[in-house]
Amino acid sequence: MENILFDYLAKYISLNADEKKAIIDLDIFKQYKKGTLLLKEGQFSDNGYFVIKGCIRCFYMIDGIEKTTAFYTEAESLEPLCKINKKPSDYYLSCVEDSILIVANSEMEQIIFRKFPKFETLCRVLSEELLAQTITNFDDFKMATPEQRYIHLCRTRPDLLQRVPQYQIASFLGMTAQSLSRLRNRLVDKSGNKM
Repeated sequence: MENILFDYLAKYISLNADEKKAIIDLDIFKQYKKGTLLLKEGQFSDNGYFVIKGCIRCFYMIDGIEKTTAFYTEAESLEPLCKINKKPSDYYLSCVEDSILIVANSEMEQIIFRKFPKFETLCRVLSEELLAQTITNFDDFKMATPEQRYIHLCRTRPDLLQRVPQYQIASFLGMTAQSLSRLRNRLVDKSGNKM
């Protein structure tokens, strides 16, 4: 498990044996079963997550209907807004699959930052990258048609189509499951290949 994290971090910084041991000693690797709610609407949480294995879904409940806004899979991190603004969460986080996550709170982060200052710099760089990617994804989503969103998903994250129930994919794309089914059939008719 640790190697996935260390390989990811190696893209940004090199870690010596003491730094790796300090991370392992925090006991931050946690396993969760499929369907586990990590965060509920109205709940306070100080936890941030990094996916080692599995898939996490972010969704809102609007008039009794789930509205999926994001999926996080291997080597992706998420910092719930409630951790940052110290207000109750507006959304849910759930495990789509059995998952192994790194779970760290602000206190753990401060311990590491004091002991190894380069981790604070790393977190800032990762936060900036995540923000830039989120803005790009949001802009792309706003300007795309449902068909363009689906084709983009097929090209950029085809694994989700095998890992996530169709109704959650449809919600993520901003359509009903029936509309997604019709769209997929129409694309098959056009190309002769299943998408």
